[in-house]
Amino acid sequence: MREAHWNRTRNLMIIHLSIWFVFAYLVHWFAPQLNEIRFMHFPLGYYMAAQGSLFAFVIQLFIFVKQQDKVDRECGMAEED
Repeated sequence: MREAHWNRTRNLMIIHLSIWFVFAYLVHWFAPQLNEIRFMHFPLGYYMAAQGSLFAFVIQLFIFVKQQDKVDRECGMAEED
């Protein structure tokens, strides 16, 4: 059970780090190309650098906590509430 918990935790972490990499680096590397697209009357590259990536990080954090808690509970590794 401990190994299953670790495998699921590792896979979840890899998925979330991949998503984090997209918003932390790829969006900013391709900002000039994204600026050709408008979002709420702002160039998308500018918007993502100013606010969009931060929103994505916060939302991702809450999703990660919920998913990790589910993994912990299913594997019997959860802390008492």
